[in-house]
Amino acid sequence: MIQPPFLKTGDKVAIVATARKISKSELEIAIKILESWGLEVVFGKHLFEENNQFSGTDEMRISDFQSMIDDNSVQAIICSRGGYGTVRIIDDLDFTTFKSAPKWIVGYSDITVLHAHISTNFGIQSIHGTMPINFETNTEQALISLKKALFGVSFSYEVSAHKLNRNGTCEGEIIGGNLSILYSLIGSPSDIDTERKILFIEDLDEYLYHIDRMMQNLKRTGKLSNLAGLIVGAMSDMNDNVIPFGTTAEEIILETVAEYDYPVCFGFPVGHTEDNRALYINKKANLMVGSSVTFRYE
Repeated sequence: MIQPPFLKTGDKVAIVATARKISKSELEIAIKILESWGLEVVFGKHLFEENNQFSGTDEMRISDFQSMIDDNSVQAIICSRGGYGTVRIIDDLDFTTFKSAPKWIVGYSDITVLHAHISTNFGIQSIHGTMPINFETNTEQALISLKKALFGVSFSYEVSAHKLNRNGTCEGEIIGGNLSILYSLIGSPSDIDTERKILFIEDLDEYLYHIDRMMQNLKRTGKLSNLAGLIVGAMSDMNDNVIPFGTTAEEIILETVAEYDYPVCFGFPVGHTEDNRALYINKKANLMVGSSVTFRYE
């Protein structure tokens, strides 16, 4: 896998919006934090445009992202927020320059579309991490992890054991992101390869029966059968029907992978949570699930 150059003091980072609209006031704290890291922050030309729930039209969002991909003075592209809309523009982006001069793409949630597409089609690493919309409420550990990931400072995570964990040790490249997005990409040019990889999933505001539907789909399409390991992050604000589904999101996931023997850990600090730690997509890591959970990159 190809690793983009790490950042250094004085580098320029771009903030763009590939999905939901955002206001400048919502970015004030993030800008101050990024500048305190010694970075120069620039905006996409149409960043603060509005088109219903989107940050401008599809054409505007394509233009902003494309210009930052092609701008050699920009060393990283940080997506301002998620929501919905990245899938509407992914097939109209030209990654020719990006392939020859890769740079870090940062985000989570709807930005899983970019992570998956870049991984599958170009084999270039990216960063699944918190976004400017969340900086104000993020934990210090989440922000520090993003800074370390961008600047190439090594990091590892130690997580308390969860009662549903399945113990074991594994290694493999990290792949994954938002479960709903991964589900929506199956069969598309952005579909991910999970063979012998450590898959991580997280989600927000989903009905429990739909978590089951998505997990059954991942199972039936072979995404879960040959994993090296499975990491389950925040399954936040789950919904249920009047007639209860009867199990939690975590229990649904564990039941779906019951026939496999790879390690599984729950409650990992990634996803829609204030403590959203950074992960390198496409980089080989070690996962040890036991009395506690240890995660580190090689």
